[in-house]
Amino acid sequence: MKQSFRSPSIAPVAAALFALACVSFCPAQGAGTAAKAAPVFADGQAQIVDAFRNRSEWVRHWLFVETDFDTDGDGRKDRMHVDVTRPKQTETEGLKVPVVYETSPYFAGIGSSDKRYFWNVEHELGAEPPERPEMPPIKFRTKVGMIMPLMRDREALTWVPRGFAVVHSCSPGTGWSQGCPTIGGDNESFAPKAVIEWLCGRRKGYTTIDGNEEVRADWCTGKVGMIGTSYNGTLPLAAATTGVDGLEAIVPIAPNTSYYHYYRSNGLVRHPGGYLGEDVDVLFDFIHSGHPDRRDYCNEHWRDGILKKGADRLTGDYNDFWAERDYLNDLQPLKAAVLMSHAFNDWNVMPEHSVRIYAALKRKGVPCMAFFHQGGHGGPPPLALVNKWFTRFLYGVDNGIDKGGPRAWIVREGDRRTEPTPYPDYPNPDAQAVTLRPSGDGRKLGTLAAAGATGKQTLVDDVHFTGRQLASAAESEHRLLFASEELQQPLHLSGTARVRIRLASSKPAANLTVWLVSLPWDRSRRITDNIITRGWADPQNHESLTESAPLEPGRFHDLEFDLQPDDQVVRAGQRIGLMIFASDPEFTLHPAPGTELTVDLAGTSITLPVVGGSAAWRAATGR
Repeated sequence: MKQSFRSPSIAPVAAALFALACVSFCPAQGAGTAAKAAPVFADGQAQIVDAFRNRSEWVRHWLFVETDFDTDGDGRKDRMHVDVTRPKQTETEGLKVPVVYETSPYFAGIGSSDKRYFWNVEHELGAEPPERPEMPPIKFRTKVGMIMPLMRDREALTWVPRGFAVVHSCSPGTGWSQGCPTIGGDNESFAPKAVIEWLCGRRKGYTTIDGNEEVRADWCTGKVGMIGTSYNGTLPLAAATTGVDGLEAIVPIAPNTSYYHYYRSNGLVRHPGGYLGEDVDVLFDFIHSGHPDRRDYCNEHWRDGILKKGADRLTGDYNDFWAERDYLNDLQPLKAAVLMSHAFNDWNVMPEHSVRIYAALKRKGVPCMAFFHQGGHGGPPPLALVNKWFTRFLYGVDNGIDKGGPRAWIVREGDRRTEPTPYPDYPNPDAQAVTLRPSGDGRKLGTLAAAGATGKQTLVDDVHFTGRQLASAAESEHRLLFASEELQQPLHLSGTARVRIRLASSKPAANLTVWLVSLPWDRSRRITDNIITRGWADPQNHESLTESAPLEPGRFHDLEFDLQPDDQVVRAGQRIGLMIFASDPEFTLHPAPGTELTVDLAGTSITLPVVGGSAAWRAATGR
């Protein structure tokens, strides 16, 4: 059953609701005095209040919050640039409001997207990559009236009329915020923590970047919610991992929760979709918009001294550098309520980023909920769902959002994002593992079924062929493809597929790519309509994610790894296909063609999360 999250109109009941709200939120008034403006709630949501709507009356100011760290090496604690927008009543009537807060490294401008400044991916695996040219520096903005105020106004139009203040801040080393970018380092967690502590009256803020005139947030209730998309969605989670008091709720949208999972995959150097050749040092240059006086230090100490060395583009192994940039390792202090949001076809920040955190939060027992849609990168939950989340945890309205209802909201194929379908949880509790095995000639089109076959089949790596070309080809020596029987009825997959492959390589190193596809391939549709999910791995890491070793040509090894999580209803008339190939030109390094991968079918299988389990699979495929 779908549910619409469109916000209701309050016009017919505004007077009654205002009176009801005043019971809890309005101070007592003397005879003959006008009632003070107060928040109004209906259907568990904060409603627009006329007294808060006039933009020309909003109080706007910026300030600088002092942190406890010095990451730019100047001997002084770094200060963060903060921008505030709040209802005038916080200044004139003593109104105290909670805060919706977004922090970002993008507010002061970004660097070049020209791929000349990315890493060159045209080289053999394990070879020293050519040094990349340094990206032209981002022009320092001496005037504030640029990107952050534009973001401020967008958020303010949503939340200030509903009785919230809106706060934005620049991340360390960006814009007017001091310090250096660290791409997932601790200062990116402790910078928003400092801003929240200022909002809660526990830290000093100043009117200027180097002065001593203090400014206080005495208009804040001491309750803060954070929201943002992509890097801006990562930082709410980063702040929450500090356990800071006052951060009550977060809504991370398409967050990068592990820089290893963003730039590597099961030991393989694997780039985010659309950004072939990007790595942590490229992202550093892309956001490094801070004051020119400290840029040389930041470049030398952080980018060249820590990021480039720690990232290890030669092996792709997981190491201490990556572990320090994995928020799954830092969840113990987290206590904020979390509404995760992600897309199952996000091949930039892939869905595992949110799914892994959501699973851990459920085990931890903090209030949490998940919203997923079928689109690409970004895409927030419906406003009404976010409104209920913030209303519950920032205003304390008992709207039931965290009690006994659905924990997962998933936009079904073809539906509007404002009309997700509720489910008890994600993955679907009725999903069960169904293991399928390949047989037949994978260079043409083999079979994928419960019973497999023995024998070995070989594919030849050639990065000049895209996955789309390989999946749609009737025959190819560059991939192995095995498909189920045609579905007689829709089949619902929910969760994480896991693949097991026994293979040998003709060379000491090889890329490995696995796609789960829907066939026949329809060239008239979007590519994501045929890709169910996919994954990548380095066969050199068959024994350990932290230690790789060259492959002995011809020797077989067993690999087992997860594909990206998904929730998809595959329509009747399609076949579900397992495709195995080597280099993926959109994501992996580009070695010279010719490496041979030999797959032992007897040691190869894929386990799918099928809603209804084996019975549903048999009903859909007839076997």
